[in-house]
Amino acid sequence: MTPKAESGRLYERVAQDLSGRIARGEYKIGQRLPSERELAQSYAVSRPTVREALIALELDGLVEVRTGSGVYVTATAPRGGKAGAMDIGPFELLEARRAIESEACALAATRISDEEIEQLDLLLAEMNNAAEDAVAAEDADRRFHLLIANTTRNSAMLASVQMLWDARARSPQTQLLSVKAHAAGVTPRIDEHAAILLALKERNPGAARHAMRNHLSRVLDSLLAATEVQEVEQARLRMAETRARYTASG
Repeated sequence: MTPKAESGRLYERVAQDLSGRIARGEYKIGQRLPSERELAQSYAVSRPTVREALIALELDGLVEVRTGSGVYVTATAPRGGKAGAMDIGPFELLEARRAIESEACALAATRISDEEIEQLDLLLAEMNNAAEDAVAAEDADRRFHLLIANTTRNSAMLASVQMLWDARARSPQTQLLSVKAHAAGVTPRIDEHAAILLALKERNPGAARHAMRNHLSRVLDSLLAATEVQEVEQARLRMAETRARYTASG
């Protein structure tokens, strides 16, 4: 089943279709939804898109994510009678940041001043000192990225990066994802930011682009891992397949 192609975010259309099926009783309270992989195949979308849709349903109180078991229906209607606001999805936001901030970093490498390099050094130290305080570390992380965008001397580039960070701050879906990430121990990676800073110090646009792209790819991977739902049936299937392979080879 492919969601309708009208206006609206892809994950939002998947969430709306799933909530409609829950309301109609196709998925009953207490029932486990199909696995993420099955939903991705059914809707012909990526697993991150399904993950975003499930986060939206979780915010509305329609489902509960049980780690190691799956996603279960908990209500037939959203809290308050209607679905909550849906903003830019957290994973599509990261994809956009990876594309835009990588190029911003490459441009910054050709224009950044020694004074701005020193400011980034201080922010990196601040991130490192706040390693045990996720909120403080993420604030330093935000200022680090925005400072790089500012050093491009390109107002459109800065506005684009600022818009993405503003969307990150206001999105209920991203806020819930952040809570899950913090619980899983995900914090800003000092080594990755250090690699970005080194490329900027060397005024190397190619290295700067690569370092930023690698960093944001790792962030995306970390958030996917932090919100992974290991369905029991999938785990059993993998174990059965492994046993079958060893039996056949023996």
